Amino acid sequence: MAKQMNTERRRRFGDRYDGWKIRGADPFFKLIPHIMHKRNDAQVFFDETIEINGLEKFIRTLRQETDMKDLGMLEVLIAAFVRMISQYPCVNRFVSGRNIYARNTIEFSFTLKREMTLEGVETTVKIKFDPTDTLHDVWEKIRREISDNKGMNVENDTDVLAKVLSMCPTFLLKFIIFLMDKLDHVGLMPKFIHEFSPFHTSVFLTDMGSTGLGSVFHHIYNFGTCSVFCCLGKKGRKLKLNDEGKVVHARTLNLRFVVDERICDGYYFAMTIRDLIKLLKKPEALLSPPEQVVADPGLPLTRKEKRVIRKRRRQEKKDADQQVA
Repeated sequence: MAKQMNTERRRRFGDRYDGWKIRGADPFFKLIPHIMHKRNDAQVFFDETIEINGLEKFIRTLRQETDMKDLGMLEVLIAAFVRMISQYPCVNRFVSGRNIYARNTIEFSFTLKREMTLEGVETTVKIKFDPTDTLHDVWEKIRREISDNKGMNVENDTDVLAKVLSMCPTFLLKFIIFLMDKLDHVGLMPKFIHEFSPFHTSVFLTDMGSTGLGSVFHHIYNFGTCSVFCCLGKKGRKLKLNDEGKVVHARTLNLRFVVDERICDGYYFAMTIRDLIKLLKKPEALLSPPEQVVADPGLPLTRKEKRVIRKRRRQEKKDADQQVA
């Protein structure tokens, strides 16, 4: 049985405020961060095109029948990502200071254009989600964040921090970034910077489709802890044979992923993306919470989890003895 995620896990020596150190990984896997020191040394690229006829119909139905009148593809994709992380927690790991950590939150960063004009200012937002969030929960949190950041004269904490840093002379700014990077490697970077930084996130998303362009392979950043970058492209069409053998048009969406291969093996990534695509093809599952939230298998069991397992085993033994009797 899969372990349940426990966000109240006791912090041990070697853990960080934003993640728990992985102690149960394969010995060879622990060597990989020492061989590939930087995140862009370990980039792996995935390219997937999915059919979205059913997904678009699902979105239109929810717009008509629920309060999610402005539900879009981005919200559904993020909800699917959150659900994916709740079931495949290893993709929510990160490497820092050549150690692998299990992130203790689920956070997404994306760039927001305050006004869709050439002069419109961009800002970056970071939103925290819970592993049990439904599509409605995700939509609500995104709408709230977008509403708070729309308008040319609005500034969030990330904007304020960027403005203050940009006022520094180049030599001082270079030293500050260098110092923050080194402190981050040992888990000592000030927490308020982590809260404002879009580079310390589970997944960074960009939507090129809103500009009418195709998706790109966007690099992941060496600064920060982001291990996954996903880009949405514009919607397209392809010809396919239906069940009756007739040629029909199918609506498609291209997704491109750049991931840090040091956090888990390629097969795990492949299974994760496979199930993400399944969710997008049958998004009805996102309307309700997951049946269980899976904990990272590289983390040791907590005392509470051990008690639950012992209790379950005793009950199973008792049931087996009764059947024999």
